[in-house]
Amino acid sequence: MGMLTLDHLTVIAPTLAEGVAHVRDCLDLDVPFGQRHGYMGTHNHLLQLGGGVYLEIVALDPDGAYPGRARWFGLDDQKQVRRDWDTGRRLRGWVARTDEIDNVLQGREPIFGRKVGLPVDAPVFDFVIPDDGSLPWGGAAPSIIDRRGKPRSMATIADLGARLRGFSLECPNADVVAALLRELGAARAPAVAGGAELRYRAQIETPAGLRELS
Repeated sequence: MGMLTLDHLTVIAPTLAEGVAHVRDCLDLDVPFGQRHGYMGTHNHLLQLGGGVYLEIVALDPDGAYPGRARWFGLDDQKQVRRDWDTGRRLRGWVARTDEIDNVLQGREPIFGRKVGLPVDAPVFDFVIPDDGSLPWGGAAPSIIDRRGKPRSMATIADLGARLRGFSLECPNADVVAALLRELGAARAPAVAGGAELRYRAQIETPAGLRELS
């Protein structure tokens, strides 16, 4: 029995407008606004991808307050977000859900980070964030979420007919990443192959046909 399952894909954008425009260019779909994360100083747009999986376009919220801790998805390092964006690394990672977060983190905090209950004042889920807010293994390993037994409601996420058909990762340390995902029994994880730089690709069926998001 695996400890992790693909929950959602993350396009990490310098601004939400750029993120939405990129997904529109790739998928010919306008992804609507999702929510503001007041507890994290970020905001997103959301799109269902079928089977309880969804796409998140996430960015720093210029009107949001500083959360008093490192933000998730490396969003405090805006220069790095912009560098990745400008080199075409826009689908930058994925989030895996688990119902046994402590087991996943056992001996693996140096990879994934530490468990944070969110929102801080009245936690309803746990998210694992490295102390500096960076992506686990630079994005080669997933971020981890534990919703404390309550599945994410899809009712609040737009369904525009997009369906995830394939998901892959190229990266320099492919063997190590693949071994970690196997060890954790990650379901619906990306197919991992060697490559000079880290790059995710998702094949997504849309009303306009099969498209690739990267």
